[in-house]
Amino acid sequence: MAGENNLEVLLKNASPELNPGRYVFCTLAAPSAEIKDAAIVIIREAEGVTLVLPEDLAIQSALRYDYVASWITLKIHSSLAAVGLTAAFSRALANKGISCNVVAGYYHDHIFVACEDTASALAALSSLSSDA
Repeated sequence: MAGENNLEVLLKNASPELNPGRYVFCTLAAPSAEIKDAAIVIIREAEGVTLVLPEDLAIQSALRYDYVASWITLKIHSSLAAVGLTAAFSRALANKGISCNVVAGYYHDHIFVACEDTASALAALSSLSSDA
Protein backbone atom coordinates (compact mmCIF):
# COMPACT_ATOMS: atom_id res chain seq x y z
CA MET A 1 0.00 0.00 0.00
CA ALA A 2 1.52 3.26 -1.15
CA GLY A 3 -0.86 5.59 0.69
CA GLU A 4 -3.19 8.37 -0.39
CA ASN A 5 -1.89 11.18 -2.64
CA ASN A 6 -5.04 13.25 -3.23
CA LEU A 7 -4.87 16.32 -0.96
CA GLU A 8 -8.66 16.73 -0.77
CA VAL A 9 -9.07 13.09 0.33
CA LEU A 10 -6.18 13.43 2.78
CA LEU A 11 -7.67 16.51 4.44
CA LYS A 12 -11.22 15.15 4.49
CA ASN A 13 -10.08 11.91 6.13
CA ALA A 14 -7.10 13.07 8.21
CA SER A 15 -8.77 11.92 11.47
CA PRO A 16 -6.35 13.51 13.95
CA GLU A 17 -5.94 11.38 17.05
CA LEU A 18 -4.22 12.32 20.29
CA ASN A 19 -1.77 9.73 21.59
CA PRO A 20 -1.73 9.47 25.38
CA GLY A 21 1.17 10.96 27.32
CA ARG A 22 3.59 13.85 27.23
CA TYR A 23 6.68 13.84 25.04
CA VAL A 24 9.99 15.70 25.11
CA PHE A 25 12.82 16.35 22.67
CA CYS A 26 16.25 15.44 24.04
CA THR A 27 19.69 15.30 22.49
CA LEU A 28 22.45 12.90 23.46
CA ALA A 29 25.84 12.05 22.02
CA ALA A 30 25.37 8.30 22.52
CA PRO A 31 21.96 7.21 23.84
CA SER A 32 21.73 3.90 25.66
CA ALA A 33 19.90 0.96 24.10
CA GLU A 34 17.09 1.41 26.66
CA ILE A 35 16.61 5.04 25.67
CA LYS A 36 16.72 4.22 21.95
CA ASP A 37 14.19 1.42 22.41
CA ALA A 38 11.77 3.80 24.15
CA ALA A 39 12.17 6.63 21.62
CA ILE A 40 9.22 7.61 19.43
CA VAL A 41 11.59 9.34 16.98
CA ILE A 42 15.36 9.17 16.52
CA ILE A 43 17.19 11.60 14.26
CA ARG A 44 20.95 11.64 13.89
CA GLU A 45 22.31 15.15 13.45
CA ALA A 46 25.90 16.39 13.26
CA GLU A 47 25.57 17.83 16.78
CA GLY A 48 24.14 14.69 18.39
CA VAL A 49 21.21 12.30 18.38
CA THR A 50 17.80 13.90 18.84
CA LEU A 51 15.19 11.69 20.47
CA VAL A 52 11.51 12.21 21.14
CA LEU A 53 10.80 10.38 24.38
CA PRO A 54 7.99 9.97 26.88
CA GLU A 55 8.52 12.69 29.48
CA ASP A 56 8.48 10.24 32.38
CA LEU A 57 11.43 8.33 30.90
CA ALA A 58 13.38 11.57 30.43
CA ILE A 59 12.74 12.49 34.06
CA GLN A 60 13.66 8.99 35.28
CA SER A 61 16.86 9.11 33.21
CA ALA A 62 17.72 12.67 34.34
CA LEU A 63 17.74 13.94 30.73
CA ARG A 64 17.54 17.66 30.01
CA TYR A 65 14.71 19.04 27.88
CA ASP A 66 12.80 22.29 27.56
CA TYR A 67 9.83 21.48 25.31
CA VAL A 68 6.93 19.30 26.42
CA ALA A 69 4.62 18.20 23.65
CA SER A 70 1.48 16.28 22.87
CA TRP A 71 1.66 13.80 20.00
CA ILE A 72 -1.13 13.87 17.41
CA THR A 73 -1.31 11.28 14.63
CA LEU A 74 -3.22 11.81 11.39
CA LYS A 75 -4.85 8.39 11.02
CA ILE A 76 -5.13 8.43 7.21
CA HIS A 77 -2.41 6.46 5.43
CA SER A 78 -0.75 9.28 3.53
CA SER A 79 1.73 8.69 0.74
CA LEU A 80 5.26 9.88 1.40
CA ALA A 81 4.98 11.54 -2.04
CA ALA A 82 1.75 13.43 -1.24
CA VAL A 83 2.00 17.14 -1.97
CA GLY A 84 0.53 19.84 0.26
CA LEU A 85 -0.58 17.90 3.35
CA THR A 86 2.14 19.22 5.65
CA ALA A 87 1.61 22.74 4.30
CA ALA A 88 -2.15 22.53 4.87
CA PHE A 89 -2.05 21.36 8.46
CA SER A 90 0.92 23.52 9.45
CA ARG A 91 -0.86 26.56 7.96
CA ALA A 92 -4.05 25.71 9.90
CA LEU A 93 -2.02 25.49 13.10
CA ALA A 94 0.01 28.63 12.33
CA ASN A 95 -3.24 30.55 11.78
CA LYS A 96 -4.09 29.70 15.41
CA GLY A 97 -0.60 30.67 16.62
CA ILE A 98 0.38 27.04 17.24
CA SER A 99 3.89 25.78 16.55
CA CYS A 100 4.22 22.23 15.27
CA ASN A 101 7.02 19.74 14.84
CA VAL A 102 6.27 17.15 12.19
CA VAL A 103 7.55 13.64 11.53
CA ALA A 104 6.35 11.51 8.63
CA GLY A 105 6.21 7.77 9.16
CA TYR A 106 5.58 5.30 6.36
CA TYR A 107 1.84 5.18 7.15
CA HIS A 108 1.00 8.39 8.99
CA ASP A 109 2.03 11.96 9.71
CA HIS A 110 2.80 12.73 13.35
CA ILE A 111 2.52 16.22 14.78
CA PHE A 112 4.02 17.35 18.06
CA VAL A 113 2.52 20.50 19.60
CA ALA A 114 3.12 22.18 22.95
CA CYS A 115 0.94 20.52 25.59
CA GLU A 116 -0.88 23.75 26.33
CA ASP A 117 -1.95 23.97 22.67
CA THR A 118 -3.36 20.43 22.40
CA ALA A 119 -7.09 21.22 22.44
CA SER A 120 -6.74 24.12 20.01
CA ALA A 121 -4.51 22.05 17.71
CA LEU A 122 -6.99 19.16 17.62
CA ALA A 123 -9.81 21.60 16.81
CA ALA A 124 -7.80 23.25 14.03
CA LEU A 125 -6.80 19.90 12.53
CA SER A 126 -10.35 18.54 12.78
CA SER A 127 -11.69 21.62 10.99
CA LEU A 128 -9.59 20.69 7.94
CA SER A 129 -11.98 17.77 7.32
CA SER A 130 -15.05 19.96 7.22
CA ASP A 131 -13.30 22.59 5.09
CA ALA A 132 -12.11 20.06 2.47
